[in-house]
Amino acid sequence: MPTPLIDRRRLLAIGAALPFISACGESPAEAKSFPKGKTDAEWRKLLTKDQYYVLRKAGTERAFTSPLDKEKRKGTFTCAGCGNALYASAHKYDSGTGWPSFWQPIDKGAVGTSTDYLLGYPRTEVHCADCGGHLGHIFDDGPKPTGKRHCINGVAMKFVPA
Repeated sequence: MPTPLIDRRRLLAIGAALPFISACGESPAEAKSFPKGKTDAEWRKLLTKDQYYVLRKAGTERAFTSPLDKEKRKGTFTCAGCGNALYASAHKYDSGTGWPSFWQPIDKGAVGTSTDYLLGYPRTEVHCADCGGHLGHIFDDGPKPTGKRHCINGVAMKFVPA
């Protein structure tokens, strides 16, 4: 007799986790209305497959795959979805994590945050303040003066040289 794909113990565990998982699927950023909001169909037309996955579905690109991780020129990092200025090159540093990292946004109104429980524990999600696109996460292991590390998906941004 073939082995069942899901045994009773796994089925009970999945059932117990469903309310938690369903509450975690959509971040507050996705539910909120943003000044540069678009329909899902409009986002799909505007963005590449990878940009859509990260910005609209809160995905994560593979570490060390973004050319923006090694970008060292002076300029501005903008949202790939709406063009909002997010980070200045002066605030970028090499965190060694494989994603572009910044110790602060370009200004207080550039990004927003929400709490993400997707991995089962709270993390600070960072999103574009204008379109709500998921950018990455903020951690408390960054350099002075803020002690923050804005760990940002490179595909979620475009670089505009100074």
